[in-house]
Amino acid sequence: MNLKGVLEGILFVQGDDGATLEELEKILEIDTEEIKKLILELKNDYEKDDRGIRLTILGDAFKLTTKKEHKEYYKKLLETDENKTLSGGAIETLAIIAYNEPITRVEVDEIRGVSSAPLMRKLVAKGLIKEVGKSNLPGRPILYKTTSEFLDYFNMQSLSDLPKIEAITEVVDEIDLYDSKYKEDSEVI
Repeated sequence: MNLKGVLEGILFVQGDDGATLEELEKILEIDTEEIKKLILELKNDYEKDDRGIRLTILGDAFKLTTKKEHKEYYKKLLETDENKTLSGGAIETLAIIAYNEPITRVEVDEIRGVSSAPLMRKLVAKGLIKEVGKSNLPGRPILYKTTSEFLDYFNMQSLSDLPKIEAITEVVDEIDLYDSKYKEDSEVI
């Protein structure tokens, strides 16, 4: 198996969180020296001019990041007209942040049930949300909240203009699986 390819995939899946040497040791089941060798090989592969990403060490984690020399193109991507409209996932993420701010990305993920990291990066880049500090939770995750651009985008003066959410109090009747409306037809058998 090509462990360098596996390492690349792990770093891609980890996204903004990256992976530490200790995590990589556990996942790849190889020693630190072999991991360092793979990281160096992958890093050298990415340093070539024909590659758009690089392997970066941020804090104690290895992460895949874009190359700074390409940032003018990334800005254009975020500024194009077709990117002005928000996807359903982006609107859902914004709603979660607006109703629960300040909130961490992990808390947003738990509410949505899927990873929100790429969406939140785009929302930060569009100026609709911003980092406002660190949580006191373990690992001190970043807290996010909406911006004045968010209010402008949705034509609101403040978050108090958000529609009120009513608590769901409807009780669903229990269904007896043995007393179903569907009956077995013995003649068909």
